[in-house]
Amino acid sequence: MLTQVIETFDVVLRDGSTLTLRPGREEDVPALLQFFESLSPQSAYMRFMGFRKLDAEGVRRFATTDPSIGYSLVGEFGGRIIAAAGYYRTDVPDLAEVAFAIADARQGRGIGTRMLDRLADVARAQGIRAFEADVLGENRKMMQVFVDSGYELTRRIDRGVVHFVLSLDRTPNLVEKAAQRSQVAATASMKAFFEPASIAVVGANRERGKIGSEILHNLRSAGFPGALVPVHPTATEVQGLPAYRRVADIPGPIDLAVISVPADRVLDSVDDCLAKGVRGICVISAGFSEAGPDGRAREAALVERIRAAGCRLIGPNCMGLLNTDPAFSLNATFSPVYPPAGGVAMSTQSGALGLAILDYARRLNIGISSFVSVGNKADVSGNDLIQYWAQDPRTSVILLYLESFGNPKKFSEIARRVARSKPIVAVKAGRSQAGARAASSHTGALASSDAVVDALFRQSGIIRTDTLEELFDVAALLAHQPVPRGRRVAILTNAGGPGILAADSCEANGLELPALSDATRAELRSFLPAAASVGNPVDMLASAPAEHFKRGLAAVLRDEHVDSVLVIFIPPLVTESDAVAAAIVESARHAADKPVAAIFMRADGAPAALAGIPCFAFPEAAAIALARAAAYGAWRQKPADTIPVFEDLDRDRAQGVVENVLARGGGWMTPDESQALMGSIGIATAPARMVHTAADAAAASRAMGQAVALKAIGPTLLHKTERQAIRLDLSGEAAVLSAYADLEARFGNELSGVLVQAMVPGGIEMLVGAVQDPIFGPLVVCGSGGVLVELVADRAFRIHPLGVRDAVEMIDELKGARLLRGYRGAPPVDEPALRDVLLRVSALLTICPEVQELDINPVKVLSSGVRAVDVRVRIDRPTEATGARRAQY
Repeated sequence: MLTQVIETFDVVLRDGSTLTLRPGREEDVPALLQFFESLSPQSAYMRFMGFRKLDAEGVRRFATTDPSIGYSLVGEFGGRIIAAAGYYRTDVPDLAEVAFAIADARQGRGIGTRMLDRLADVARAQGIRAFEADVLGENRKMMQVFVDSGYELTRRIDRGVVHFVLSLDRTPNLVEKAAQRSQVAATASMKAFFEPASIAVVGANRERGKIGSEILHNLRSAGFPGALVPVHPTATEVQGLPAYRRVADIPGPIDLAVISVPADRVLDSVDDCLAKGVRGICVISAGFSEAGPDGRAREAALVERIRAAGCRLIGPNCMGLLNTDPAFSLNATFSPVYPPAGGVAMSTQSGALGLAILDYARRLNIGISSFVSVGNKADVSGNDLIQYWAQDPRTSVILLYLESFGNPKKFSEIARRVARSKPIVAVKAGRSQAGARAASSHTGALASSDAVVDALFRQSGIIRTDTLEELFDVAALLAHQPVPRGRRVAILTNAGGPGILAADSCEANGLELPALSDATRAELRSFLPAAASVGNPVDMLASAPAEHFKRGLAAVLRDEHVDSVLVIFIPPLVTESDAVAAAIVESARHAADKPVAAIFMRADGAPAALAGIPCFAFPEAAAIALARAAAYGAWRQKPADTIPVFEDLDRDRAQGVVENVLARGGGWMTPDESQALMGSIGIATAPARMVHTAADAAAASRAMGQAVALKAIGPTLLHKTERQAIRLDLSGEAAVLSAYADLEARFGNELSGVLVQAMVPGGIEMLVGAVQDPIFGPLVVCGSGGVLVELVADRAFRIHPLGVRDAVEMIDELKGARLLRGYRGAPPVDEPALRDVLLRVSALLTICPEVQELDINPVKVLSSGVRAVDVRVRIDRPTEATGARRAQY
């Protein structure tokens, strides 16, 4: 499918710098000629294999914009072309030749691999399955790029030239290699922020109380060990430190610059920092995209400068960052709170909220490894931070407060990988329907933003919480306790009422209260009073001393039916809280693989003696936190999902159908085209025929030899049931003729034809669909189908591409799954066939990204197989052709 791709990307390289990748253009020819001429004789020899360099005509072909010839890519740094690459079609339709050239000074930073990945993404969309390249045997660097890339390759040596063929299939090895490269690059780019050797504070004032002055004061108070330099237009000294008028005047290198000046002076300050070679810039100042059109323009100019220089930016409109690692003791915020050191890292989009978060974490004694207020996320986002924290040995739990997503697909890929080893807990603001899209398909109407966020988090293993308080409850549990192995909870209490409340809350949140083993109950009876209850909850009575808490907790922790324990204590007159806390800690110490959480229902809160045992004020909060952790544990125990490959898909036929629709300007497919598209991907449809006369309708029904339905077809007849545009169960010629006449009279000029379709008796009506979301990209939906689909809203979403387990879990989430499996004596239907439809629709989105909306409603799930009864598909050019520039971090 020859779609012109014109998107521009900013990518992070191995050394942490950034590079702009964009398609070649006709006007690049002079700059490309200059670039090729600038190559050293050795690089030119390797690139051109001993022959002369490209002339103007050769460069013009190299910079092709014609997808029938190939695709060219240039890498820009500081407004100059420093790399060029491209693929060029061969006589074999699915094979292209690939070539690279990289400036001598920029080699060894991963540019070639990033360009290869981008070229491969474009080539796959154009139906190319492999690249070939001839490399001189002496060109070890280029060969290493291919070998390390992760692409499956074959090599053949002929007269000193190595002929490579690279398969472009996205194998698990390729995905893993790309993820490793991304993490190495992101980690390197974040070191300037979290591990700087020198910091300039631009806007530091001699007067305390100003934001810049407070940041400088906090950096000094926290004990930052590196060079700390205030920048002030007139002062020669600020807070006892030598000050400079400009960053460029500072002797020695500067790793991080924190800027707090009025918005209209920020760009000048940034230019000053970039001229100095600063690697990381944090802009505290407000007045950017959050402030209207002028601010958005100012932010766009800021990002343009940052990325052109290969620098990284946190902010603008943020409160800064901190790192409690004693080696850095970095508090580059204006918060008066410096939290205790610990294993929790956090990112927040809200600066004001960040102040409250740091104070709240300190009151809860939750130790922080590092904290970032990302503000407007103009450059650095959660994607970068998660990858940095993934390798940070001091971080064990990652917390996110999110208001928006920058690159949701990348976010999902990164989170899914990192959550395998470190829990990610997130609260996402904006659950309301205020931003819901106007959609013309059932799938689009059902795809609320919050439903998609739920799907993204579920697929990625992210623990979603409803409130910030809950976010910290989960953090407190996971920061100090192991991840639960299962959902089975034992409750140990000295008060029956709170024990019952805890049990109710556990079961309401998906946890189980198993019966304790005979051995455990016998052990409990051996020391508890006769009036105590040794069921689950275990009620030890109000008189229970600390020793009973110690022995009781040890007993239930040893029970093989128990995965975690909630211990509830209400202080009576006879038992000291500190003694109970010490007893709980002592018993928990011997059960390293089972989490323990305490509920101390007293005004003074948690006793200091509880140490690493998380403590809650009420049972409900503890149960919810434990339930979130248990669900995460269940996700982590599952193997990574696999995306199936369907050998029977007719890629060429599917793309041909789509291309025909694009040729007439796109839009909704005709029924014949929709059927052909379904056939190309192996989804069975009900026999149907488009007719334009009553006689043809009667002939079609006779040929089908069974009861038929007549459906009015026309550009305005999208929701046929609402318009009464369907006639069902028509048997015999007279019924068909009468129904046709009725539709013709009812819709007149709206009617462009009538679809005669064989009735599909029996089965369960379901919905399968897909939609291109402007934020999250392609989505797949499964739900209960039929005319009440939007009213019932029984649906499950996942982000494309779907894995096998995704398809299973989507159906499991539906209330309608009970109908599929046999309800009230009805026989079960072919649920695996429905899963197959979901996976094939996802495969279609890969083959044909031009599919904007797709509804199969209903798809009838039969005792054997499925039949797609009503299929609607809307086609348009993929959004990648909009020319938008985005970060691929």
